[in-house]
Amino acid sequence: MTIQGAQQPGAPLFDDAARRYDALLVLSFGGPEGMEDVLPFLENVTRGRNIPRERLEEVAEHYYHFGGVSPINAQNRALIAALERELAAHGIALPIYFGNRNWRPFLSDTIEEMRADGVREVLVFVTSAYSSYSGCRQYREDVMSALDALDVHDMRFDKIRVFFNHPGFIEPMAERVRDALAALSEERQPNAEVVFTAHSIPLAMAKGSAYERQLREATRLVAERAGAARYRLAWQSRSGPPQVPWLEPDILDVLAELGRSGVKDVVVVPIGFISDHLEVLFDLDVEARELANRLGMGMTRVPSIGVDPAFVTMIRELIEERLTEDPERRALGTLGASHDICPLNCCRLESARRPAASDRERAIA
Repeated sequence: MTIQGAQQPGAPLFDDAARRYDALLVLSFGGPEGMEDVLPFLENVTRGRNIPRERLEEVAEHYYHFGGVSPINAQNRALIAALERELAAHGIALPIYFGNRNWRPFLSDTIEEMRADGVREVLVFVTSAYSSYSGCRQYREDVMSALDALDVHDMRFDKIRVFFNHPGFIEPMAERVRDALAALSEERQPNAEVVFTAHSIPLAMAKGSAYERQLREATRLVAERAGAARYRLAWQSRSGPPQVPWLEPDILDVLAELGRSGVKDVVVVPIGFISDHLEVLFDLDVEARELANRLGMGMTRVPSIGVDPAFVTMIRELIEERLTEDPERRALGTLGASHDICPLNCCRLESARRPAASDRERAIA
């Protein structure tokens, strides 16, 4: 078994070989699909973190507001269906499997199914555009843990690189922002503020990854292409004890500040997410919109990338990179294409760093 990646300092960061794969795994967070799923799902998400029951019940109300159904699984299934059509149209015979960290279909069940089907060489698409512990490394650790639990030693998993600055992500997002601004009256457009949002993470996690830097670059690239004169990055969905510092400012604090300064129109862009899952729907479409209404501020919420054809094409291009010797890796801006072989301590939590890594840790992609 190999989870390809995690190299010693100075080792290559790109795999330029032409690889062959038996299947593609779409790996995501997961979400409840009924009222009875909500609390068990939240218990999975928070396992080992000693979160008080009353806090779980408070968060559960967000899900109950939408009938206990997070749209993330349905959105991922729609993306898989679109990707299956895209691969077939380009002659790429790669079956697609779907696995989640926190809810059905669980990753371990999916890996067991894949192995029973004879799959041994796996390419992995993680539904996060950015590098961070929770958005990248933890998914790699999830694969390793599932393989250990199943006592599987004859499968290889290669993770597709993060795509925060790929044209197939940036350009359709810029088009959406441009359309939202164009929908405002001509006299209101120049004073409208574009507020990009992403999931906040603890500062200790942010320090160990390129998450914030990548988000600021993606924000700049989209804003410039959309012709947004006024824009900023805010954070949402913060959790955890208040004494632990997280990335700020929060979207609600930003809206309040803009309201005090006389801004009448905001365009909110969930640049940190690829689908309109529950945190987008509740934190932006419910809480942020309610605040904007109280402030007398017009708010337009731009949809996430979803199954935009350019985005689906981008995923196919990222797959082709791993199938091709010395591939072209498209990227916009100054940061260049992200690595597809992770450095040894890539995206590790500051508090979790140890002087040396085991051989298994060195194999995590």
